[in-house]
Amino acid sequence: MTTMRRAGRRTTLAAATLALAAACGSASKAAAPAGAKPGAPVAAAGTESASIPAQDVVSGVQPDPALKAELPAAIAARGTLLLGTTQPTGLAGLPHDGVDSAGKEVGLDVDLRNAIAKKLGVTWQTQYGTFQTIIPGTQNGKFDVGWGNFGVTRAREQIVDFATYLTDGQAFLGSADVKTDKISTLTDLCGYQVATSPGSTFQQILTDGAAKCSAAGKDAYKVQYFSDSAPIFLGLANGKIDIMFGPTLSLKYDAAHVPNTKFLGQISSTPVGVVVAKGSPLAKPLSDAINALIADGSYTKIFAKWGVADTAIPASQINPAPNL
Repeated sequence: MTTMRRAGRRTTLAAATLALAAACGSASKAAAPAGAKPGAPVAAAGTESASIPAQDVVSGVQPDPALKAELPAAIAARGTLLLGTTQPTGLAGLPHDGVDSAGKEVGLDVDLRNAIAKKLGVTWQTQYGTFQTIIPGTQNGKFDVGWGNFGVTRAREQIVDFATYLTDGQAFLGSADVKTDKISTLTDLCGYQVATSPGSTFQQILTDGAAKCSAAGKDAYKVQYFSDSAPIFLGLANGKIDIMFGPTLSLKYDAAHVPNTKFLGQISSTPVGVVVAKGSPLAKPLSDAINALIADGSYTKIFAKWGVADTAIPASQINPAPNL
């Protein structure tokens, strides 16, 4: 009876995940029904929820000539900033970013960076890359600014500068079949199949903690790496993966909107920031623009719209002390 119930859960999750991926037009990211407001009704699998928040929180932002004057003269003159970011597909990346049924990019990050551009009196010229190529692109001048939910780490601060805009955590999402309901330490992962993204703070944490299980006399956790999250969700559905390790914002969203998954907790948190080349004169105007949005209330409206007020920061910092 237990085995049949377990198989049924996995079939339901697999079907929902596949249907949602098809509805999004791509399986390049994890598929999840939309619905960014906490408590809003969840759409049926494979459909787009009507509850994606649609409040306009950007058009009222007023340009600040003093902030534009902080930009390098060449950038101020051309009126654009070259942005390197990942290309969203479907609604899988919410609350950070996604693409609605009309093909419009939506999400917390989209609203926030558009508000920053308005405050600085410029527009974004967007170029898409992968998580692994954005930081090198800012180093070699391909991008003026990199945006990819980059957590502040000691290693990254050696090669790029940060202007922080939120705090995100390192957390766990499990299949409903996983026996545990809470992960508090890395030793709680012992014996499980864990999936995460390569080149990330999550990989760093798992690698640094790899010896903890044997030291505690437990079986090691085994890690699989995926550059996108769609195969992770399929792995959760078919039992090949037990737990996903990723950003708190996204995993809380997934737990609320993907059938038969559960949020297992957060073990740490990290400031997240926009990245620019080391020593770039853009770090200060970007940080100052974020602080201007905080001061005029626009920042609060953006975070309230997407239901993530608890990840907001009181002030943007340039290169804060890392905890990883």
